[in-house]
Amino acid sequence: MSTNKLTMTDDSIIEWYAGRTLLITGGTGFMGKVLLEKLLRCCPDLKRIYVLCRSKKGFSPAARIEEMTKLPIFDKIRKINPSVFKKLIAVEGDIMQKDLGIPLDIKEALINEVSVVINGAASLRLEASLKPAVQHNTIGTQKILELSCQIKHLKAFVHLSTAFCHCEYETLEENIYPTPVSPRDVIQAVQWMDDTTLEMITPRLLGPHPNCYTFSKRLSESLVAEYASKIPVAVVRPSIVTPALEEPMPGWVDNLNGPVGITIAAGKGLIRSMMVVEEFCAEVIPVDVAINAIIAITWERGRTPKEKDERIPVYNVTNGDVQTMTWGEVFKQGKEIGYQYPFEAGLWFPNGKIRTNPVLHYLAVFFFQIVPAYFIDAILFLLGQKTFMVRVQKRIYVGMQVLQYFTTRKWHFLNSNTMAITYRMNEKEKKIFYIGNVRADIPKYLKDIVLGARQYVMKEPLSTLPKARMQQRLLYWLDWIVQIIFYGLIIWYMTKLFNVQETFNSLTHLFTTKS
Repeated sequence: MSTNKLTMTDDSIIEWYAGRTLLITGGTGFMGKVLLEKLLRCCPDLKRIYVLCRSKKGFSPAARIEEMTKLPIFDKIRKINPSVFKKLIAVEGDIMQKDLGIPLDIKEALINEVSVVINGAASLRLEASLKPAVQHNTIGTQKILELSCQIKHLKAFVHLSTAFCHCEYETLEENIYPTPVSPRDVIQAVQWMDDTTLEMITPRLLGPHPNCYTFSKRLSESLVAEYASKIPVAVVRPSIVTPALEEPMPGWVDNLNGPVGITIAAGKGLIRSMMVVEEFCAEVIPVDVAINAIIAITWERGRTPKEKDERIPVYNVTNGDVQTMTWGEVFKQGKEIGYQYPFEAGLWFPNGKIRTNPVLHYLAVFFFQIVPAYFIDAILFLLGQKTFMVRVQKRIYVGMQVLQYFTTRKWHFLNSNTMAITYRMNEKEKKIFYIGNVRADIPKYLKDIVLGARQYVMKEPLSTLPKARMQQRLLYWLDWIVQIIFYGLIIWYMTKLFNVQETFNSLTHLFTTKS
């Protein structure tokens, strides 16, 4: 089906995508891979997908895309329709370069062929400073918007934001919120100010934001809103994105970001304490649910005439009230599953605790994470081995400082716009592009997350589980022995201190009586 034959009466997502050419940024990232896999598998009649990416580690963009399609995530496509991979076209480019660094002939093809742009490129480093965060997330978005304004037959520009970019609001509605500072002023500042000056003004600019990532994504939303009069835009705000619920395979993940990094570090015994308010809801969304929403939102935006819009379409892709689960339940059940399916070569028995008291938390981190790290590195140094534990713990500490902002605060995300899309799908596609009409078996999903992190991130096959369980039993008894010694020393010290105090009191009483 060619693009000009599509009509407003089309109620099929699959048919709407048929014959279309898409431009996707961020296609080589975690969500991007799942998006490409779902589009190629479920919308095989689309014309082509241009994927903007840059050379990396000696691999050209084309080589990177080819290597990516060999990952387990694309197994289903390789079995049923491998020829569809020819529709993936790598575009040499970089959001950091002028005009995105796209060659002129390719740019002409994009302008003439593309009808859908999905902007998912972003730096997810929550600890990043202001300059790189704004360069990647805000300036990059501006450049994609400028290119999109030149596209002749654009039907939808869908921008991926985050549900936490307006974190001062406990209840987040599906609309664009005002930005305290102009995104263009901030862009100019990072382009001419030196790093020292930027560091000095960053706290004032951030205001209520916990990091530069959420701040830069907020600025990006404001930029998208500015272009709403020129092109058909939509903003999608996923919450914390977690491994796949069902597709392309349960538990699939390929990075250490967010809960997966915590799962692995805790499973290896590297995290002994975490600041968490147990009764607050875990605002997470499985990656396949988020991707289904993005595909459906693009369809919804593309078939809605621009002149009929009363306001910029915004979609919170979150749990909302569909299926809630508290952080306390996640950690309790996750811990039990972690004991059943342990990681290999743990450094300590995974018996960390969640706390709300910052004093107790930092004491636990100091005595059970920092001190052992220095002790292990000292032994490695004496043995002539390369040290690493202090460095690892410093990275964990920085990461936990960032993440605890999200685990100690309460939000309520309204998602009626997102849920309403399900009702406009036909019955068959409600099952294919499931959003609000799917409920997770929580224990099974948590198990899939642990096994996914184990297999796809740590490259630990399931065949090593018996060995890992034996290692965990040894660490369990070692942990008990160390605890007995540790608390025994404290009791001994307190006893000695009490005896000294008692002796001092006796001498004081004796001299007082004699005088």
